[in-house]
Amino acid sequence: MKKLLFISLLLFAGQLNAQTTRWRATIQLDGATLPFGLEIQKKSNNNFQVYILNASERFQTDDASVSGDSLIIPISLFDAELVVKMTDKSLTGFYRKNKGRKSFIQSPFNATLGYNFRFVNNKTPFSANVQGKWAVNFTNFTTKKVSISVGEFKQKGNAVTGTFLTTTGDYRFMDGNIVGDSLFLSTFDGSHSFMLRAKIEGQKMTGIFHTGVRGSKGMEAVRNEKAELPDVKKLTYLKEDFDKLNFTFPNENGQKISLSDEAFKGKVVVVQILGSWCPNCMDESRYLAPFYKKTKDKGLEIIGLAYEIKLDSAFFRTKMNLIRKRFGIEYTLLQAGVNNAESASESLPMLNKVVGFPTMLVIDKQGKIREAHTGFSGPGTGHYYTEWVSQFESLIEKLLKE
Repeated sequence: MKKLLFISLLLFAGQLNAQTTRWRATIQLDGATLPFGLEIQKKSNNNFQVYILNASERFQTDDASVSGDSLIIPISLFDAELVVKMTDKSLTGFYRKNKGRKSFIQSPFNATLGYNFRFVNNKTPFSANVQGKWAVNFTNFTTKKVSISVGEFKQKGNAVTGTFLTTTGDYRFMDGNIVGDSLFLSTFDGSHSFMLRAKIEGQKMTGIFHTGVRGSKGMEAVRNEKAELPDVKKLTYLKEDFDKLNFTFPNENGQKISLSDEAFKGKVVVVQILGSWCPNCMDESRYLAPFYKKTKDKGLEIIGLAYEIKLDSAFFRTKMNLIRKRFGIEYTLLQAGVNNAESASESLPMLNKVVGFPTMLVIDKQGKIREAHTGFSGPGTGHYYTEWVSQFESLIEKLLKE
């Protein structure tokens, strides 16, 4: 047994050497195989830096290490991990995502050395083009509930990148190919595991969108360069019986913090409704953290209201430490509730409702809500993200001068 373990460690050392290696990885969904890229860099004999690759994104995992005959790749931010063994030029194992730390979802994982294509190589014949904007309907197979979205794609040859925008955020960096008359797209970051398979018929597409290891829903799309979402600035608002937002929640040390505290009076305050489990929230935090550092001395404060998978102070403290370290967050973070829109709505009764995560409330120096924004269009949405940044920073600058 010890000899076999030693041989396994030699295989790791031989394949995962000092130079960077790239792998075409897959996880198994119900009825589909989702591909993504993996980059592994050796840091020491037993430690590795790993990146998950989707389109232009390189998502950094926690440091990976060899344990026994396996390489453990933790993704602590999303309570997930990849556990793999190496045989020759392949990796095999599983992807596991915890659900409340009492149960978990597990799926087979495989990878081969060399990341030269997503679904097919660039010489594979294709007969369709999806470049541009699409009006999309997703249909829940069980409830028949329809949710609207906007798809926007870029195509070069048979390679396609893009995303779907929704009122509660985008589906981040999707990557794939046109194969004949069909579109295949996927993304995986340890939390999201999304994959689309759709047939293209002229100006229409129909297919199945896989959401996570177990879920799926129908997809219908029509090419429409004017496709738009409902105004995400009108979904959440202050009820008529209230003139200001207020709340009191504990921070990581258990200290009760209120919006009415002296520290926030006369300041422009951004209230970020988030969860560490929410990739769109993390995209938003990645932007807000450095913006706060350069703007706080001008009179800006940010308060993050975190809704986590359980109400446990130790768990909350651990999660906040993780995101503070990852994104360099220096602003206030408070434990506000559990991770669903109903909990957020109940904890903030002066609002009509919280539709989803993230939601941002911008409050002026007099304590009035000047803007409420549901969802977040992150870097994967291209010009939508840069436009939001420009509008947000212009609003903050205006309010600071008032």
